[in-house]
Amino acid sequence: MDYVKEYERWLNYPELDSELKAELEEIKGNDKEIKERFSVPLAFGTAGLRGIIRAGINGMNIYTVAQATQGLSELIIKEKAQSKGVVIATDTRIKSDVFAKVCAEVLYANGIKVFLFDAPRPTPELSYTLRKIGAISGINITASHNPKEYNGYKAYWSDGAQIGPEQASVVLEAIESVDVLSGAKRKNFDEGVKNGDIEIIGEKLDEAYMETVLEQRIRPDAVPLVADTFKVVYTPFHGTGAKLIPEVLKRAGIKQLFCVKEQMIPDGNFPTVKSPNPENKEGFYLAIDIAKEQNCDLIIGSDPDADRAGVIIRTSDGEFMPLTGNQIGVMLINYIIEARRLSGKLPENACVIKSIVSTRLADAVCHANGVEVINVLTGFKFIGEKMTEFEKTHEFTYIFGFEESYGYLPGTYARDKDAVCASLLITEMAAYYAKQGKTLYDVLCGIFEKYGYYIEGVDNFSFPGTEGAGKMSKLMNGLRENPPEYIAGKKVVMFGDYLKGTFTSHDGASRPTGLPESNVLSFFLAGGDNVVVRPSGTEPKVKLYYLVSDKTKEAAAEKVDAYKADMAKLIGE
Repeated sequence: MDYVKEYERWLNYPELDSELKAELEEIKGNDKEIKERFSVPLAFGTAGLRGIIRAGINGMNIYTVAQATQGLSELIIKEKAQSKGVVIATDTRIKSDVFAKVCAEVLYANGIKVFLFDAPRPTPELSYTLRKIGAISGINITASHNPKEYNGYKAYWSDGAQIGPEQASVVLEAIESVDVLSGAKRKNFDEGVKNGDIEIIGEKLDEAYMETVLEQRIRPDAVPLVADTFKVVYTPFHGTGAKLIPEVLKRAGIKQLFCVKEQMIPDGNFPTVKSPNPENKEGFYLAIDIAKEQNCDLIIGSDPDADRAGVIIRTSDGEFMPLTGNQIGVMLINYIIEARRLSGKLPENACVIKSIVSTRLADAVCHANGVEVINVLTGFKFIGEKMTEFEKTHEFTYIFGFEESYGYLPGTYARDKDAVCASLLITEMAAYYAKQGKTLYDVLCGIFEKYGYYIEGVDNFSFPGTEGAGKMSKLMNGLRENPPEYIAGKKVVMFGDYLKGTFTSHDGASRPTGLPESNVLSFFLAGGDNVVVRPSGTEPKVKLYYLVSDKTKEAAAEKVDAYKADMAKLIGE
């Protein structure tokens, strides 16, 4: 694509939005910026769209959003499911409301019924809602935990999960046939609302969703038994969790709930944090101050679209320690299995579903308790697919699903990770153990002592700019064609190439992965450790995961450091 010509076409488009036109006028003569915005379109995949809010084909704006929605409309029309409708939700980010309105206008123009939430809502509520009302699809305007400059577009299907590769390819093909500036159909929003083709939804669905979440409690009496003394701090990081998570916790019996007031305000600028990411302890500084002042037992934070939850606990020496996503997942698995067994409600064919880059400690806990572990590709939609499959085949009964990236789903009411329900169960778990005189730190240490010390490390190698995609592809192909024989002195005993769909052992024997094609490489090392390499689906990054275990925490940490150093050399960083 001639990026200069495309820039000029946008600049001279007579109906161009005035704000975007002014933005393009500002970069006139700036070849680097023009190239960045107009040489490569924002990629649409199974993760939808995600990018910087800006004018151009490589930005999140009303035109790229309309184009994507026209593509999704073509898929819905192909399925002859216009009357089933599409549910639209947003997070609290900049332009989210504007983009949602554009989506509604495009769908309406294509004869598709629209259900639009009246205000920002959590992602899991969208998943729940489209399943409950029988909609064909859903659109969520969100960039999850990304910095304020970003927004995104996630497309969902009737099962409540994000669209899969086949559906995404149909949508992408349709998008490519739609001119980004003029190709999408649009009809007046107010007209659609007036005639009922665009229906505004809200509180009734909130109530139904919260009731369903509360049904996921395993020990409903756990919180009330310690309610007078048990204290929780919660922050939504200016996101959608503010509306429902405190309400759910209160309905569960929490009396001592301290919300971070400054971060309860919906604001896409995220003024109190560098990044609204519950993975990072830095964002919890206000919550920690409250916890110190009030002597609180537990801190919970949710990201802007409330599908991921982070947790901070007290250690034995009183320090505040953030839990990793893997640690939270394993503790919940351990708690759920234990509680269900004691109540006689653990199914004989119980299973936990997790991503291939999530901790192997989950496997150890599950196998010790007779629970099957199903490993799937990264992306919660793959967990959702397995959930739906098992509901049909009854081969296994789903009890929990999680990803290392702080995503958890304890029930089958949705097909995406849920920070609302996770916050509820984490609180219930902490309250239950508090009644026994144990902290979550005590519980975590007990799990390590029983099963060994499992540590996970992550590296991110960024490849920004227009040349980034080519560099990422070259790196992945290089590792694929010439996989290392050793990593930090440990022999690679098996090599997994999920794009080719094969596991190949060091002696040349090969077997299928049994998973869909995906650009992921996995190096299985002598002794059981694992290094996984994959490009990010949402950012110009290659991510490396180190799944390590040893007899002591220190020994495991040393191995992670050694693997990181060796892989950095291999990648050339």
